[in-house]
Amino acid sequence: MNSVALDDIINRLLEVRGRPGKQVQLSESEIKQLCLQSREIFLQQPNLLELEAPVKISGDIHGQYSDLLRLFEYGGFPPDSNYLFLGDYVDRGKQGLETICLLLAYKIKYPGNFFLLRGNHECASVNRIYGFYDECKRRFNVRLWRVFTDCFNCLPVAALIDEKILCMHGGLSPDLHNLDQIRNLPRPTDVPETGLLCDLLWSDPSKDVKEWGMNDRGVSYTFGADKVTEFLQKHDLDLICRAHQVVENGYDFFADRQLVTIFSAPNYCGEFDNAGALMSVDETLMCSFQIIKPAEKKPKFGFGSTTTRKTKDKFLHVVNISTENEMLHRGVHSKRVDIGETRVLLYENIVGSSKPPNLADPISIVPFQDCPFRRNCSTSMYTPLSISKLKLLYVNAHSSQFFGILNNLQHRFTPSKTDQ
Repeated sequence: MNSVALDDIINRLLEVRGRPGKQVQLSESEIKQLCLQSREIFLQQPNLLELEAPVKISGDIHGQYSDLLRLFEYGGFPPDSNYLFLGDYVDRGKQGLETICLLLAYKIKYPGNFFLLRGNHECASVNRIYGFYDECKRRFNVRLWRVFTDCFNCLPVAALIDEKILCMHGGLSPDLHNLDQIRNLPRPTDVPETGLLCDLLWSDPSKDVKEWGMNDRGVSYTFGADKVTEFLQKHDLDLICRAHQVVENGYDFFADRQLVTIFSAPNYCGEFDNAGALMSVDETLMCSFQIIKPAEKKPKFGFGSTTTRKTKDKFLHVVNISTENEMLHRGVHSKRVDIGETRVLLYENIVGSSKPPNLADPISIVPFQDCPFRRNCSTSMYTPLSISKLKLLYVNAHSSQFFGILNNLQHRFTPSKTDQ
């Protein structure tokens, strides 16, 4: 594929900006060329990518193409910014084809500045069930799905940023003793049911376990904060950056900010009220976050918002840190990696108002540790919760925790009509 043809594909994929849900008409031969050419690049580059900051890191996209375009609008379209995506490009969302095609096209055009890791959904046995197979079959044919499978089997599985930040889709593995093991994983390969590759794509951190625990997903393990600390100290690392779990505010810290989860699909599946996030790592390895709010849903008929709740919801918006004066604390991890005490804007907005708040006029600025991040505050975690937040909690918590919370809420929680 020559550069003119590639640019034409990218331009067509970008033409639908501002038109959520609009399909892009690419030919089967064009898509096959994207898969074949990117596959060659993946195999030429190492399984453990060694990258240099600055770079912007994205979590799961899951076929939410309009949100991917919004992400680029916030972070800058390539090549204005370097990108690392942590996997899960397809399934669940309606536009997995547009999503993966744009990402592959950018990979081909900017192979040294645009990087894609493999997620657990870049696997035939998973995306055969959760939507991508059906999307390929409906819009093209099963042959094209197999071409994508061959491409996915060649994706790298981890990245190391300036020798200090280790990135993968899932998490740690009890079989991971040194980073050369990641470098030496064979490709092309399917994802096995157990072992190092499986864990890198499937494992989850858990505050409820020490060392290793069983994973409610039925695949891989959960790992405790002690294992994060042990791994970082052993390998002289400062931060683990991963995706794989829906988090309410788009990002979530674990193990005293030694691990961060990033999720970049806002209003996931149309079922959750979660925000998405993009993590920026600058040249000094200071990390900050850009928050992608769920897009406002337009009513099918009439005017105004489709939401009828009159209660007030609190939203959190992270302010990117640019000067030392904006920092409350430095050196959380080391002199190399600095997440610091990020400040946020805290404001109240009446749901249903057609006029969004002006972020240039914040009501107040509060320290990060004082903000009501529900996953980190047991006293405010359960009040109030909507059905969508209960679903979000269920996705990321053990089932027993979920049902215990639900039982505690039954005597005082009545969902509104919009939540049912």
